[in-house]
Amino acid sequence: MRNHFFAGIVLVLLVAACSSPRATSSAAQVTSCINAGAPHHAYVVVQHLSGASLQRCVGFNSAMIDGQTLMDQSGLQYGAHELGSGKSMCQVDNEPAQYSQCFPPKQPYWALFVEQHGVWSSSPGGFTDAKLHDADALGWHYVLAADPTPAPPPLARTRPGVGA
Repeated sequence: MRNHFFAGIVLVLLVAACSSPRATSSAAQVTSCINAGAPHHAYVVVQHLSGASLQRCVGFNSAMIDGQTLMDQSGLQYGAHELGSGKSMCQVDNEPAQYSQCFPPKQPYWALFVEQHGVWSSSPGGFTDAKLHDADALGWHYVLAADPTPAPPPLARTRPGVGA
């Protein structure tokens, strides 16, 4: 009986150790930062319609970095459409897989947020208008068109000693 008990405990521990990690709602831990040696760091946080999220860190030398430069340097794939006053986001990290319009009727779209001092706010302009300072983040959340007040993505997770 005692051997069965210990065998059961070992089996439970093996199953727990070998199972895939649970998805979480917080942004993925930043493991590296582009231009990490720079004195300032900004982040891009992306949350897909599925709830999966990711983030990128970009170091910069000036007092601020604009949203266009942050997106370009982040290495994230994106597609944007030029408007008369900036750009609108059509695709981030290959979502949607294909597009012909950035805001097709009754289809999901990319909602834009800016995080400053650990608080997200809706961005009043396009991402090219955003000005980010050290430890700020640009946030993208792919949301259903029927959502009148989309939630922001998870807060950026800064690396210890980087950005915050």
